[in-house]
Amino acid sequence: LMKRFYSRSVSEDLGCRRGEFSRKHYGSVELLISSDADGAIQRAGRFRVENGSSGENTDYAPGTWHRTDVHLENPEYHTRWYFKYFLGKVHQNYIGTDAEKNPFFLSVVLSDQNNQRIPQYHSILWRKTGTQKICLPYSPTKTLSVKSILSAMSLDKFEKSPREIFRPEIQKDLLVLEEQEGSVNFKFGVLYAKDGQLTDDEMFSNETGSESFQRFLHLLGDTITLKGWSGYRGGLDTKNDTTGTCSIYTVFQGHEIMFHVSTMLPYSRENKQQVERKRHIGNDIVTIIFQEGEESSPAFKPSMIRSHFTHIFALVRYNKQNDSYRLKIFSEESVPLFGPPLPSPPVFTNHQEFRDFVLVKLINGEKATLETPTFSQKRQRTLDMLIRSLYQDMMPDLHKVNNMLNRRSFSDVLPESPKSTRKKEEARQAEFVRLGQALKLKTTVKGDTTANLATTSFCKKEPWESQSFCSNFPHEVVCADSWGQSLLVSTDAGILLIDDGQPSVQVFDKTLQIKQMNVLEALDLLIARTDKGKDSRILVFRLSAVQKDIETKKMIRSKYDCRENKLERTKGCHLYAINTHHGSELRIVVAIRNKLLLVTKKYNSHNTLTSTTLLSSPESPVEEFQYIREICLSDPPVVMTLVDGPTGDSDNMICVAYRHQFDLVNESTGESYRLHHVETNRVNFVAAIDVYEDGEAGLLLCYNYVCQYRKVYPFSGGSPLVQPSAYDFHFSWNQVPYAVVCAFPYVLAFTTDSIEIRLVVNGNLVHTAVVPELQLVASRSDIYFKATAAVSGSSDSSSKEMGSKSSPQTPTAYEKPEFPLPSLEGEVPCKNLYKIPLSNLVGRSIERPLKSPLAPKVIATTTSSGITSLPVMHSLSLSRMEIKEIASRTRKELLGLLDEPITKTETAQKLKKVSRRQSDPKQGAVRSSSSDRIISSSFEGYSERHHPSTSSDPDTLANREESSPSSYPSQLISLCDEDIIDLK
Repeated sequence: LMKRFYSRSVSEDLGCRRGEFSRKHYGSVELLISSDADGAIQRAGRFRVENGSSGENTDYAPGTWHRTDVHLENPEYHTRWYFKYFLGKVHQNYIGTDAEKNPFFLSVVLSDQNNQRIPQYHSILWRKTGTQKICLPYSPTKTLSVKSILSAMSLDKFEKSPREIFRPEIQKDLLVLEEQEGSVNFKFGVLYAKDGQLTDDEMFSNETGSESFQRFLHLLGDTITLKGWSGYRGGLDTKNDTTGTCSIYTVFQGHEIMFHVSTMLPYSRENKQQVERKRHIGNDIVTIIFQEGEESSPAFKPSMIRSHFTHIFALVRYNKQNDSYRLKIFSEESVPLFGPPLPSPPVFTNHQEFRDFVLVKLINGEKATLETPTFSQKRQRTLDMLIRSLYQDMMPDLHKVNNMLNRRSFSDVLPESPKSTRKKEEARQAEFVRLGQALKLKTTVKGDTTANLATTSFCKKEPWESQSFCSNFPHEVVCADSWGQSLLVSTDAGILLIDDGQPSVQVFDKTLQIKQMNVLEALDLLIARTDKGKDSRILVFRLSAVQKDIETKKMIRSKYDCRENKLERTKGCHLYAINTHHGSELRIVVAIRNKLLLVTKKYNSHNTLTSTTLLSSPESPVEEFQYIREICLSDPPVVMTLVDGPTGDSDNMICVAYRHQFDLVNESTGESYRLHHVETNRVNFVAAIDVYEDGEAGLLLCYNYVCQYRKVYPFSGGSPLVQPSAYDFHFSWNQVPYAVVCAFPYVLAFTTDSIEIRLVVNGNLVHTAVVPELQLVASRSDIYFKATAAVSGSSDSSSKEMGSKSSPQTPTAYEKPEFPLPSLEGEVPCKNLYKIPLSNLVGRSIERPLKSPLAPKVIATTTSSGITSLPVMHSLSLSRMEIKEIASRTRKELLGLLDEPITKTETAQKLKKVSRRQSDPKQGAVRSSSSDRIISSSFEGYSERHHPSTSSDPDTLANREESSPSSYPSQLISLCDEDIIDLK
């Protein structure tokens, strides 16, 4: 038992903490060959086939797994910045050429971030390679120049310095550049295939579809008459019925979708190839194949369809027996991975859920296809042509404009103009805003932007929605870590233990300043780095001893009570890291300037998880750690992460970041190898996150705006293989984060006022949540943060912009956007602690290894400082729902409203189950047995008094006396009055 717990220890198992990272869920690439009826090979192609993962997820019991990753990737209301933040507002546009004489455009606006009173600079850099978008913080005292913005976008050298463009017509041209990113509306092909059809000529020649095919079309959308249709037409004729009389159309999450249905397009008996049908469906990037027949019948293959344009095929089969749909996805090999991954098995009995899943998958698939060389090269040539043409048109006008205006820096959206030109500037800005608003209205009416989000986002509960954990938290947080269901927090007032809905309990006073901590429940350890500079140390505590102090001691530990908890040789440390993946032993690497100290925990085979061992163990676990070796680096590390090798024998590594590079250091030999070099002048290292894809180590390197994934292969001949791999990828954040957290399938970036959520597998944006005054508190298990507002699931900023009741007023030349202060002068805004449950993000039930150190009921006194001490703890921890369920039944039982009596066996089993799940395993045996006896005796007495039939003893039945309410067990009265079980 100890070995099993030990192998899963070290901050809990990776799968429980972060979810599961595997590209296998997105299918595998196969060579698919199609042949005719005689067996002759016709065509062949390499496609990624998604048929539902066949891995670990198949053994999940019903109800323990729910989908969290069905999202539109790179949604337009988060990516179409120019339309959302710039158009119709006064902003600045610049033109210049880089060192290679390639022209570029820069657009900058100071805007209110999603109406949250958070002023930010939104910047877009337009180049032939695509657009780059970043957010920069606004400071009323610090000026922001064009050069500093371009430097943040890694553009430092220019052939011609940027100059401002004053023509209002530039907005129309920049809107055209943004539209090159892809259409906001989609057209998908739908091809009906009968059982046994193996060629595209046969499939396109079907005049009508079956009843099940008609039901499928009705599920996809509405049947509309093409003649006179005023919505998105997807290339179909809406005047003369040359492409059929009807079609299928729908609107999904603000996107208009037109389906090119093969049986609705014109049919020609003379033309066996049905060119008119192929002209539309063959030019669709995504096509749905609805195939009749059983699973055993010949399967569809993409090579059956002759098309150089279609990259994604969605094969749909309908099963009449269980009224379900089965889905299979084929993607051309060059298409990047896109979500959501198919469930296992890929069978949908809920038809509405199937429709939503298919539409999200197809929209994401078309967006991913635009990144393939076939489309990206065309887009790059188009962008290059448009930008060069626009540059040639703009340059003559720039020479006529006052040079003073062209060379100015800016600290606001509207820099103050000279008095002599103020009236002219006011007139120019009024025309600028008027033209922008007219363009925005025209684009919206034309349908080239997503519809109002108010009808598409509010009904869905998103996995990143936060829950209130502690209201009105007055202290400054230094660091924290989760302890069961509670949170151990280092603050300016000392170390506090916080639980939802309960007063905080002080564990250490403020003389002990903890800068970094890890709570390891399975190892019964608390590791902490205290103080700073030369006085800093690594301290180790036994969690059971800390919990005992909380329950029994009147005094609170101070810095001077922790002398026996100091690890040797760690004086002067500025950073430490522990191995977070499951392994055979706990390893700690301590950084003391440019030296790394490797320390491990001794493994004692005689350890057992019993109360006897706990009583015999010394209070301080310092003697259980041993010094291994010292490793010297060239510079002090800024970021440090431990990476477990596949064997754990001489192949464990340490990833360190310093200067302009990430290095890998062999724990056994101390040799270092270059992992990644950062090619920028300034580097802000954020994190190096160990990621284990199917058991193989990888690293997510985060710095500046960039996240770089590097696969780390096992050591070969004494050195790790860190050369570039096909598995490596990178993506950019919209803002520079100060912390990055993985919770697969998501990776979350935390800034001072937002959480940016992307997918780990491809870096695509899913959601940006605006959270004022945000501070990440803990993220080892559930994610805790401190802020003045919670994270909501929907994004309603666009609806607020597009649906405003009055049009913006024309600004003056010296007018600045007003951002009301969040609080009155001198008033400190109220901050709360919030929690994002890990189980919501990763989509499975996370079982806690230990119960919360704080029980549901605490009787405590409050000191003068407002911090609670001397708690009286109870040993059984129940969820509120379980408490209410038992309490409700017991109330009815006592009032005689329940026909079937509550039995001691039923309730005892429920309490035993909860006790086993949430109690301390080291004391669980003692507590379980005692609570069982209490439950048994309490309900025995109650049942014998009020339900004679529950007793099988005839003597007891004959001599039973009618009881009074005063004879009810005290446990049941407490249960009914307070919704809590108070077992003593």
